[in-house]
Amino acid sequence: MTAPPAHNDATTDGIRIAMWSGPRNISTALMRAWGSRPDTVVCDEPLYAHYLQATGREHPGREAIIAHHDADWRAVVERLTGPVPGGGLFYQKHMAHHLLPEMDRDWVLALRNAFLIRDPAEMLPSLVEVLPEPTLRDTGLAQQVELFERVQTATEQAPPVIDAKDVLLDPEGMLRALCDALDVPFRAAMLSWEPGPRATDGIWATHWYDAVEQSTGFQPHQPKPEPVPDRLQPLHATCQDYYQQLWAHRLQPASSGAADP
Repeated sequence: MTAPPAHNDATTDGIRIAMWSGPRNISTALMRAWGSRPDTVVCDEPLYAHYLQATGREHPGREAIIAHHDADWRAVVERLTGPVPGGGLFYQKHMAHHLLPEMDRDWVLALRNAFLIRDPAEMLPSLVEVLPEPTLRDTGLAQQVELFERVQTATEQAPPVIDAKDVLLDPEGMLRALCDALDVPFRAAMLSWEPGPRATDGIWATHWYDAVEQSTGFQPHQPKPEPVPDRLQPLHATCQDYYQQLWAHRLQPASSGAADP
């Protein structure tokens, strides 16, 4: 992680934002958007190394990820909940399925939590391209619902939920709505970025981030042409149940402002 430049915006001092997503979503593009803000530092899937070490899952670059990134989840959590790098916003891109059952959850309440979801009808055909026989746990949806309910109970209000399709259809409107819900100012810089890799990307970027590294902004939504395979229809039905629980709370686009920094 690298610290952002010094700034004088008191409204973003020392704020930690955790975005809980599932796989095959627009989570990396969303991380690019937040990383384009001058007041924000980002981190990329900080619990991934622990997830790989604890589960033994075979992912591309597994050994390099464990060697390069901290696999001690407790040490990682200390950094995620500790002093904010640079003193501004600290945006954390999380995969919900990386939060394993034996891991404590209380620390998430020290963060401003938000949730990124995608219709399973589009997510599952994409997921099977890299994970031929996915399980519910692999989708992260059950973990997202668990965290959502935990945060809602603790704060007595629903944390923000954004749907990937909504973001791609109206990036500015949805980013404005998300910033409003997180009580941070919107920045127009979030709508575009320079192509290429980032020092804050995980070492796994060489396996997964080709499209994002070529991008300069959110791409238009393209419906997934492949159907959910027949063998995954029971999983699809279960995923839809969890997805709908979160979808019912999704944010609606906000209107554009007259002037934004």
